[in-house]
Amino acid sequence: MFKRTEQVNHLIQKELSKIILKELDLPKDVLVTVTRVETTPNLTQASVFLSVLPEGQTEKTLSSLNRQIYNLQQIFNKRVKMRPTPRLIFANEERTKEAGRIEEILEEIKKENMAR
Repeated sequence: MFKRTEQVNHLIQKELSKIILKELDLPKDVLVTVTRVETTPNLTQASVFLSVLPEGQTEKTLSSLNRQIYNLQQIFNKRVKMRPTPRLIFANEERTKEAGRIEEILEEIKKENMAR
């Protein structure tokens, strides 16, 4: 079961990335990346984590995607041949921010050690 869930997560991530890039009406100055997908064990719901650049546009972009969720879900359902088709829920990716902050801290430590 675990392997199937991983495969479904990868499939959803791949297909949604294509749909968001090519078929949705989003501002041209915003970059949206599907960073990961977590599907429930019964495959009825999928949490889709998005990274939005610039970060100041995150709330606006998530709101726009949620307004277009019906259309997006319909496109997704037609492309993916599986039953049940998971219901999509968008969430802001926090892990990339945390990783970026860790990188900054490591760089600061490295600079301090080189200055000694």
